[in-house]
Amino acid sequence: MSRCNAFIVALALGMLAAPLAADAQQPVKVPRVGYLSASSPFDPARQRRLGAFRQGLRELGYVEGQNIAIESRWAEDKYDRLPALAADLVRLKVDVIVGVGEQAIRAAQQATRTIPIVIAAIVDPVATGLVASLARPGGNVTGLSLMVPELVGKQFELLKEVVPKVSRVALLWNPANPAGAPQLREAEGAARALAVRLQPLEARGPKEIDSAFAAMTRERAGALMVLVEAIFVGQRTQIAELAAKRRLPAIYGLREHAEAGGLTHMCTI
Repeated sequence: MSRCNAFIVALALGMLAAPLAADAQQPVKVPRVGYLSASSPFDPARQRRLGAFRQGLRELGYVEGQNIAIESRWAEDKYDRLPALAADLVRLKVDVIVGVGEQAIRAAQQATRTIPIVIAAIVDPVATGLVASLARPGGNVTGLSLMVPELVGKQFELLKEVVPKVSRVALLWNPANPAGAPQLREAEGAARALAVRLQPLEARGPKEIDSAFAAMTRERAGALMVLVEAIFVGQRTQIAELAAKRRLPAIYGLREHAEAGGLTHMCTI
C-alpha cells in the first residue's frame, strides 16, 4: 500500500513539475513531500510503512536527500496536535501531503484546499465525508481506501467460527474518530445476524482501555473485537496483554495486533 501511495505522490509531483519543464531558465526545485501521521515516530510498524513509502519513491526515481525532501510530522496518538502539524506543513509550502489515518487527512484538508493530499491507511473516506465518492473524490484529496467496514461482518463470522458458543462479544472502539462509526454499524448488523449480543466499549486512550477491559470482565464477554484505530495500534501491546490475561479470544483488523501477541486476527493490509 505504501508503494501505491508513492506512485500517486510521484504522479502528483510530475504534474506539478510539468510547467517548470517548459521554461529552461527556471531554477531546479526539489519537491517537498509532507508526511502527516497520527501515530508515534518510535512505533516500529509505522517506521516500516514509512520505509516502504520511501522505497516506493526510490523505485520511481525520487531519492530523499537528492531530488526530493520529506517533511515528517507525528502526532504521537494525540489527535489534538494534528491541526497544528498540518498547518506547519502548509507553511513550509510542501508540494503534496501524505496523510496516515482519517484524523490526519481531515486536519490536512482543513489546513489547505489547494495542496494535493494523498490518503494512506484510512478506513473509509466516503463514509467519513472526506471525499464525495471513490470514482470522483473531488477537491484536493485522493488515494486508497482500506474498505474496512465491509470486512467487519466477515471478521464477526470468523470469530464465531473460532468460538462457536460465544453469545456476548465486546467491541473496542474510539468515538472520537469518525472512522469508528461506520465500523460500529457494520458490527451491530453482523451481531444481529449471528444472534450474538454486542457490547460496545469506548476507549480514547490507555486508561480507558483498562476501564473497557474491566467492563468486559464484569459483563462476562466471551470474545473481543478491536476496530481499526490508530490509538489501538499504538497501544496494541497493552490490548494483547489484557486480552491474554483474561483469556479472551480476540479479532483485529490490522496485523500489527497479531504481531504484538493478539490471539486471533484478520489482516486488512
